Amino acid sequence: MTSRRTAEGGLIDRSRPLQFSFDGKSYQGFKGDTLVSALLANGVRVMGRSFKYHRPRGPWGAWIEDPNAVFNVTLDGAELPNCLGAATMLETGMEARSVNAFPSARFDLKGGLDLLHRWLGAGFYYKTFIWPDWHLFEPMIRRMAGLGELNTDLIDGYASDQLHDHCEVLIVGGGAAGLAVARAAAEAGQDVVLVDDHDVAGGRLYQLDSVEGQTPRDWVDDQLAAIEAAGGRVMTATTAFGVFDHRLVGLAQQGAFGTAPRLWRIRADRIVLASGAIDRPITFADNDRPGVMSLDAACEWLARYGVLAGRDIAVLSNNSFAAPAVRMLARAGANVTEIDPTDGAIRALGGKRLKGVEVAGKRHPADTVLVSGGMTPLVHLWRHAGGKLDWCEQRQAFLPGATPEGMAAIGAANGSFDLDHALAEARAVARHEPRPDGTGTYRLTPLWPKPGSKGRQWIDFQHDVTLKDIELAARENYVSVEHLKRYTTLGMAPDQGKTSNMAGLAAMAAIQGRAIPEVGTTTFRPPFVPQPIALYSGPHAGQLYHPLKRLTLEAQHRAANAALGEYGGWLRPGWYGSGDPKFHIRDEVVTARKVAGILDASPLGKIEVIGPDAERFVDFIYYNTVSTLKPGQIRYGFMLTERGHIMDDGVIARLDRNRFLISCSSSHTDHVRAHLETWRQDGNDPDRIFIHDLTQAWSTVTVTGPKARDIVAALDIPLDLSAGAFPHMTLHYSSFDGTPVRIARVSFTGDLSYEISIRSSRAADLWQALAAAGEKLGACPVGIEALSVLRAEKGYILIGKDTEGETMPHDLGFGIPRQKKRAAFVGDRSLHMEGANRDDRKQLVGFSVEPGAPALPVGAHLVGEGERPRSQGYVTTSHDSTTLGHPIALGLLERGADRIGERVTAWHQGQRFTATICAPCFFDAEGERLHA
Repeated sequence: MTSRRTAEGGLIDRSRPLQFSFDGKSYQGFKGDTLVSALLANGVRVMGRSFKYHRPRGPWGAWIEDPNAVFNVTLDGAELPNCLGAATMLETGMEARSVNAFPSARFDLKGGLDLLHRWLGAGFYYKTFIWPDWHLFEPMIRRMAGLGELNTDLIDGYASDQLHDHCEVLIVGGGAAGLAVARAAAEAGQDVVLVDDHDVAGGRLYQLDSVEGQTPRDWVDDQLAAIEAAGGRVMTATTAFGVFDHRLVGLAQQGAFGTAPRLWRIRADRIVLASGAIDRPITFADNDRPGVMSLDAACEWLARYGVLAGRDIAVLSNNSFAAPAVRMLARAGANVTEIDPTDGAIRALGGKRLKGVEVAGKRHPADTVLVSGGMTPLVHLWRHAGGKLDWCEQRQAFLPGATPEGMAAIGAANGSFDLDHALAEARAVARHEPRPDGTGTYRLTPLWPKPGSKGRQWIDFQHDVTLKDIELAARENYVSVEHLKRYTTLGMAPDQGKTSNMAGLAAMAAIQGRAIPEVGTTTFRPPFVPQPIALYSGPHAGQLYHPLKRLTLEAQHRAANAALGEYGGWLRPGWYGSGDPKFHIRDEVVTARKVAGILDASPLGKIEVIGPDAERFVDFIYYNTVSTLKPGQIRYGFMLTERGHIMDDGVIARLDRNRFLISCSSSHTDHVRAHLETWRQDGNDPDRIFIHDLTQAWSTVTVTGPKARDIVAALDIPLDLSAGAFPHMTLHYSSFDGTPVRIARVSFTGDLSYEISIRSSRAADLWQALAAAGEKLGACPVGIEALSVLRAEKGYILIGKDTEGETMPHDLGFGIPRQKKRAAFVGDRSLHMEGANRDDRKQLVGFSVEPGAPALPVGAHLVGEGERPRSQGYVTTSHDSTTLGHPIALGLLERGADRIGERVTAWHQGQRFTATICAPCFFDAEGERLHA
């Protein structure tokens, strides 16, 4: 095996050798190599097998455009499937193995499939396996499908960090044009971010002798230093994989091998596409042989990695870029022969080891054939953004056409292949000046696949699509490019058509006798290069799937010895104290009923609805009528689904004529916000209604109990707290220690209550002041568990706990709006459907248990009499009430409202319990304490 490494040159660090293996054999490369460049340096040509026929494949391209060298790579126990070898940076200890090959790429047992190629053409599986039954063949075909092997152990811990950012100018591509525009924009004072998918920026510049009088490396270093000195940011090893709505760009930033890329979502005021162009193949007989490579790729391997693609090289090119490439290869010691590919039929000679090329009947011995069929601009991101493409006859390529808003293409991505022209264009775009005229010196002779040519001519190297397959598709009327793609799998390889699509489109155009732009292109979709699924899922797994929301007052609760737990997605105090929770909860209930309790009610939703149409909107959203409220008044109400089922309950306050405050359930805030936004945009003018979720901005401390007024009065709040001036279900603004506060008289306990909301930065001061005032009177902090008992004693429900997916307002005793509300509202028609009026609907009732008897288990079924009693409902809430001296429960029971006073049996896990059906309100049914 012959070494192809040059004695000097390249960007690699020759002082840092790296050991690695491929298909079980050990090799050495250097820091800065890719897997492909290191293997080429060691004389390895066969690096993979094609998907269908298992033909030997060598690398075609030097970066993401290569479809052939695809590896499973293991390093330090981490194994990643389907790594693009030409874009995977080498690390010491890497173990690479070819995909779709056994036992190795050089010798593959399935290579014999190529002998059956006459019967395995495009669409053979549609025709062959239909008889006698597709399902007989399906398991075998599925086992053969796909590339690589996924190690499921990788899934654990393989998660992507996700970041959000903004900039004025985002430049994609760190070649000559990208660096020039980034420097000019940064020095003009703009916030610039430059991204490049290589570890070392510079694009193809390293193939040149000089750039503006400097060596390529010095010129690149100067540009990077100037960009950063002007405040710009440079992100290397970062791929812009997609452009989405409103100039949102997805970036995948590579980290250490075995870790998921970091996802950046950057929204830019302006995007400059400097993504460059790639060399395209020339189609001829047996052009898939290992050793047939891209001319541009060979120059990249030499310039970046110090690797000579071959010693005896034949160059076939139809464009003006061939001359400097030939000089570069010759200076490196290669024996180069230039051959005109337009002279006649072409055929590669040899098998796994290339022996040369035959052109017009003349044989040219060579160990490497380098081809260049013309440059194809990388316009994928342009199309993602909605940009159009124009066909350029001179360049024989699609170029950016109609410009998407806030986006520009420059350099090779725009067809400006000459360096001087690209630099001038980039600097003009940065300064918002007119672009220079002209197209540069690049010239080429059109050279596309010729239908009817002899031999097997390969269009898609990885998926084994030949020119004959495209001709077959045309005969079978798959002439649309989208149908052609799906019927033949053209362009569906890991390179996603970067090397095959243009040749495929040209072949179909020639078959139909049409021009290439008439045939069109396939749809460009993200991602620009394959990305691991973990990039999109990010950290949303395990504990972070639905992360806990945290209270501003968490430190104060911990200092008070609170037992914190998850309640409705929030980390909240369950009770206070380190002993038996049962006794702490009981003491909190007793104190709240006799004196007062202080609780953190910050998670209650605080969503404002504002605008000229706000009144009409909230009337439509709520089951109750809201428009009759006056500023400062509060009303309890329900939100329904379109099927009339209760989605959430809570209170709504009118702050002024066009402003309402919705206080929804703590666990439903996100859902309610989405519900409001959905209806705001459906049948309404969104410019006349605005939804603002201020839940996190305000913290709320509730004081509840007979002494609540005295505790709040101790704060010296300038507000009359008397029942006459401040009645139940009203709201006032005031101030605490110079900070505005909003105080609402609403209760979830059945006792006199004040909800005091303050900006979160002052919440700790408010809590400490109330705690100190309450301690003097014998009050205590109250956790969620005690609050649950207090609310159950009053018969207050929790949506989702005391209701089910079919519960309607009249099942809870709220039937008047259904009969009297004339204005349309969400779910109104459903409340009058046959199912809504059944006489056996489950209704909310209470259950009173005799003193000394055990409490009813939550979830216990309420059953009738007989040998085989059926379930008529179930218990939803159950507590042993210290206030009442006996257990109580709430539940849903068929015809429950008509059965108050009956005895009922509850069955749970083989045990039977009895209780008396009663009204759901057990405490202060007259409401005297509530209105005190």
